[in-house]
Amino acid sequence: MGDRQDTTNQLLYHYTDYSALDGIVNKQELRVNNVLNMNDATEMELFITGIFNAVKKRFDPKENEKIIQQLHVMREKVRERYFDFSIYAACFSGFRDDAAQWERYANQGKGVCLCFQKPVLEKMTGGAISLRKVYYQNDLDSHPLVEHVYNLVLESKGENDSPALREALHEAWRNCATFKHPSFLSENETRLIVMPFEVEFFEIKPQYHITKERIKKYYPLDLNTMCLKAGVTLEDLITEIMIGPESTQSAPILRDYLRDLGLGRLAEHIIHSDCPLRSRI
Repeated sequence: MGDRQDTTNQLLYHYTDYSALDGIVNKQELRVNNVLNMNDATEMELFITGIFNAVKKRFDPKENEKIIQQLHVMREKVRERYFDFSIYAACFSGFRDDAAQWERYANQGKGVCLCFQKPVLEKMTGGAISLRKVYYQNDLDSHPLVEHVYNLVLESKGENDSPALREALHEAWRNCATFKHPSFLSENETRLIVMPFEVEFFEIKPQYHITKERIKKYYPLDLNTMCLKAGVTLEDLITEIMIGPESTQSAPILRDYLRDLGLGRLAEHIIHSDCPLRSRI
């Protein structure tokens, strides 16, 4: 089976269910979902708040009352404006055949794991789409944005209309989508990030998933078009499919399914998980 983690950092693993697998290899679409609908909206809030608190701690509240008030105003502007600028993502792990990933993201081990070639995926980014490593940090005092915002606040002398300061706040919003609390460190996550507001015209149209409880907005990335632009094929991008430890999927049927889709090379790289995950009684 090899190491749990790709030591060359060239492979990324996407744990999912069979419905999503069909979307990826049959429809050749990769859904990116609103990060605020994931389990880490709180982490995004913690990041923004943490940056502002770290900057504020550098000022004496008695001697810098105007600047402290400025920071409060800026923080509310970020809350009111930038949380309307949705960020979308597809999530990958650096860990192969990982019990926690199977349980959380692959239908409790009944799904599949797709192995993506990171260098190929990177070729397919650009514009509003980027591939970013998630970092895990509790204390944000040492984050580079803190020093940057601090210096800009000093230069602005209590004014909120500095273009450089607005851009710094924008950058804070970009960064919060790849920030998580250290308790999630075991996920070893990388994200394919989509920020439609980053470009004047984003050519991909949003879609909506309707459930009994709510409506979710997502963007279906056209893998076929993205592969063509990058000069690669889907089988260059996805090079292995692992059947989950609790899955009842027949490997021969999965191979036939892939061959009928014209993915004969990928069909030869189907394996079973060795993870000893077992259903809870």
